[in-house]
Amino acid sequence: MMHVDKNLHQPLAERLRPKKLTEVIGQQHLLGEGKPLRVAFESGEPHSMLLWGPPGVGKTSLARLMAQAFQAEFIALSAVLSGVKDIREAVERAEYIRASTARRTILFVDEVHRFNKSQQDAFLPHVESGLFTFIGATTENPSFEVNSALLSRAAVYVLKSLSEVELGSIVEKACAQELDGLLINEEAKQSLISSADGDGRKLLNNLDIIARAAQIKRLKIIDSELIAECLGDALRRFDKGGDAFYDQISALHKSVRGSNPDAALYWLVRMLDGGADPRYLARRIIRMASEDIGLADPRALRISLDAAETYERLGSPEGELALAEAVVYLACAAKSNAVYVAYNQVRAHVAKDSSRQVPEHLRNAPTKLMKELGYGKLYRYAHDEPGAYAAGETYLPDGLQGMRWYQPVARGMEIKIAEKLNYLRQLDADSVNSD
Repeated sequence: MMHVDKNLHQPLAERLRPKKLTEVIGQQHLLGEGKPLRVAFESGEPHSMLLWGPPGVGKTSLARLMAQAFQAEFIALSAVLSGVKDIREAVERAEYIRASTARRTILFVDEVHRFNKSQQDAFLPHVESGLFTFIGATTENPSFEVNSALLSRAAVYVLKSLSEVELGSIVEKACAQELDGLLINEEAKQSLISSADGDGRKLLNNLDIIARAAQIKRLKIIDSELIAECLGDALRRFDKGGDAFYDQISALHKSVRGSNPDAALYWLVRMLDGGADPRYLARRIIRMASEDIGLADPRALRISLDAAETYERLGSPEGELALAEAVVYLACAAKSNAVYVAYNQVRAHVAKDSSRQVPEHLRNAPTKLMKELGYGKLYRYAHDEPGAYAAGETYLPDGLQGMRWYQPVARGMEIKIAEKLNYLRQLDADSVNSD
């Protein structure tokens, strides 16, 4: 009979936390011989740093090992659970440690991006004075989520998701050291690794659940049937605000823009499989239709809107097929960002330009006084002109005539649009010449 009774009050992930640097699995791009974090450990002098990476890749373990390596006191805060009072208490404790023991202190802040600006600023004077060495862990891009002042005082180390080989090593280590030699067959092992999606902590939490079930059932070998029974539909889930989420929506958008329907469909399904809100994806698909297809194929926007409406009517999973249809159509459609470019150029121009007056002939004249002032007097009604076009008429404010922000591309319907605009501009030129 198998016994899984070691420190059952402690999660498996905590029991297996590395006690020394050589036990760390993964992050060899930082911890290998001569690599940045290895050098930091061997330097003899700790420095403030930010550990940026996805969940479950060893950020907390590395911070603890850093304190151990420098024989420093370790104070840990979680930005999710802590406030200004907790920061103040941590500072007071660091001051007491320095006064009473002369030991260094490492202050570790998990999820540091969740602290607001003033909370992050509270660390600065103590980092500068050397009261403690600051180590922050974040799943978010510190360029956007960490104050520039704090960022400038800390080295940034980028941690990577664990590979399948590294996750496999963790499974083997857990079974041998903490689960009394519990075995797992290869197919089950692969399923377990896939369920973790590069997250070592998630892997061990899942294994913990499965091992307890195996103990109850008096099983000595974990198989796929037990994993399916224990984990059910526990699929990969996004951190909805994390970099992985935005990296994948970026990949979807760029696949559509790059006219690759297979890649676009793959990223759409990856995001749906990961738990992304289909309504969010529908909004992004509508944006793609406007930004990257534009007037080269005006049907793209309508198809995208129809897909969003279809999803609202059908929900998941039936409505997801309409989103897939829209993504494939957009990827295959003719591409033009001409309207997108023109819109941004006009926004930039208006933002820096003066508030130009509307030309008098374009102004509305609902009152007698306005008519007497000449508002609308010289306006030419296009429908009364040959071809319903008032050749030579001006519509931009003084000083802006002749501006050409919108430049159709030679793809899709914009070929026809360009031909029409060229024809109308020739009529304008002929009108001026005839004067």
